[in-house]
Amino acid sequence: MDNMLHASRRRRQGQGVRKRVKILLALFIVVILGFGLLKVFQALPFLWDTVAKKEIALKKTPEKKVNLLILGVGGEKHDGPNLTDTIIFAQIDPEKKNVRMVSLPRDLWIPDTQSKVNHIYTLADENDPGSGLATNKKKISEVLGQPIDYAIKIDFNGFVKAIDMVDGLDIDVTRTFDDYEYPVAGKEAASCGHTEAEIASLSAELASESATMTIMDAFPCRYEHLHFDKGPTHMDGETALKFVRSRHALGKEGSDFARSKRQEKVINAFKDKLFSVGTILNPMKASSLFGVFKDSVEMDIKQDELDDFIRLAQKLEGAKITSAVIDMGDASDDRLGLLMNPPISPLYGNQWVLAPRNGPDDYTEIQQFVGCYLKGKTCMVGEYGIVTPTPKPTKIPTPTRSVEL
Repeated sequence: MDNMLHASRRRRQGQGVRKRVKILLALFIVVILGFGLLKVFQALPFLWDTVAKKEIALKKTPEKKVNLLILGVGGEKHDGPNLTDTIIFAQIDPEKKNVRMVSLPRDLWIPDTQSKVNHIYTLADENDPGSGLATNKKKISEVLGQPIDYAIKIDFNGFVKAIDMVDGLDIDVTRTFDDYEYPVAGKEAASCGHTEAEIASLSAELASESATMTIMDAFPCRYEHLHFDKGPTHMDGETALKFVRSRHALGKEGSDFARSKRQEKVINAFKDKLFSVGTILNPMKASSLFGVFKDSVEMDIKQDELDDFIRLAQKLEGAKITSAVIDMGDASDDRLGLLMNPPISPLYGNQWVLAPRNGPDDYTEIQQFVGCYLKGKTCMVGEYGIVTPTPKPTKIPTPTRSVEL
């Protein structure tokens, strides 16, 4: 079965890394506001601190920025509910009102743990219950070369419930599209009626270089057909999640660019609902949102820091958000990447993985790129390192002189 999955993944290398950056940021804001609003209704001193205190007294870098690690998990309905398949490093600058984020692929190999990066939380928690967040912070800090002040793990089931709590979202779908390969949660390893012998035969056929069928052909019950029509559409939480996570749509909607635009539509609609008077100033709704998330969130933010995070979240409204992805690049766009897909071997636990192009434990280029990006520079991956193109000089028009006749 593993060989079958490896073969399928190799045929899909060009499809890129899943992008859920803005969804996670919105969930982070909801969580912080939810915890804070609950405290508001519990204690007036907290309300006074939130309103009257001006300075945000959180852990910060020397440049007075807050570094946050956001982890997204599929939840109990998914195979491997605590695998952190979305990993985002976010640097928040409250003074300049900008957020710069870096997305790491879940298949990045970590030599220290002899596992993919998305397994770190589970492995750490199994060995030492409660240590998952701290271990993730340490390892990802080593990869990126950046300190991490806080970490938060969010179950995507919370995203679905939160949208339902605000009565759904109205989304203007740009174009009609179909996705015939959307995975059904909980059926990742379903037999689809095949016997063990048939599964073994299909696995062997799919793993061969001359395979003509796909996993979807062999195991159709693992996938569902998504269809969205162009135009205004009201979506509940489950529909919105499928809309933003669809990765294999036919035509233009199958690209990373189109998917990111869908995510922007959903997050903007969600943000408008979240910051609307009817939500934030409605104690019952705010309390309900908190209730939705309290079982879907784990974080290392202390209770006495929540009022500071409330103000930080408020400052994020209207903030400029940019993101970068650590990946293999895009050959069709002549874009080089910082990672490679090495041959399956014992060195990588006989798994399909991604690793730094200069070696499995050489994070130098990744750290250089991240450092460059966080400074707000234009940073490109060159053949032999990180390149910061020199801006073209602005052409000053030559003044013309009028000649009197």
